[in-house]
Amino acid sequence: MKTLFLAFSAILLLNSMNPMERKSIHSFKVTDIEGKTFDFSSLKGKKIMVVNTASKCGLTPQYEQLEAVYSKYKAQGFVIVGFPANNFMSQEPGSDKEIASFCVKNYGVNFPMMSKISVKGKDMHPLYKFLTEKSQNGLEDNSVKWNFQKYLLDENGFLIMNTYSPTVDGTLIQELAELYFPSRSIELAQLHMETKTEKTLYYGELLRIS
Repeated sequence: MKTLFLAFSAILLLNSMNPMERKSIHSFKVTDIEGKTFDFSSLKGKKIMVVNTASKCGLTPQYEQLEAVYSKYKAQGFVIVGFPANNFMSQEPGSDKEIASFCVKNYGVNFPMMSKISVKGKDMHPLYKFLTEKSQNGLEDNSVKWNFQKYLLDENGFLIMNTYSPTVDGTLIQELAELYFPSRSIELAQLHMETKTEKTLYYGELLRIS
């Protein structure tokens, strides 16, 4: 399974809907992992990645890469917002307190984490209805396929892309990056990791924009 780890500011996918008719994520208020209100309007002017997370998934190590991307680009107005969800094979069974402790202890997560929600089904959170319904986001109808699916939103809170799932094709991302950043250097590199048996395994792809 391919895993794409991103290191960039943002990629813009244009669509024909009038911006005045589109709903913005800035209109949403949610509860963070500490039980406090998190107002997305506080992120106006920032590029946002929304990702559904899980603590007992094979993709859980993505926390480390996400934190690295956040740390590198937060000064440039980029923020990641994580939403723990137990929708896929019950891989996020813990309480908010347990999840928060796990993220900090194991991966040093500092990007904003929200209270656990549902990202699909009849009890889907309203924010994910916005992300997955074209009538609200103005971009496309889509569904959350698995843990760590990623959505990108621009500085105005508009959804611009939903392709950052674990199975996304890196070539497509590179093409869109080159389209949005024609004067920037784009590099798509393969990631490998060594196992305990000293074998090298393909781990995914890293998109660099410099």
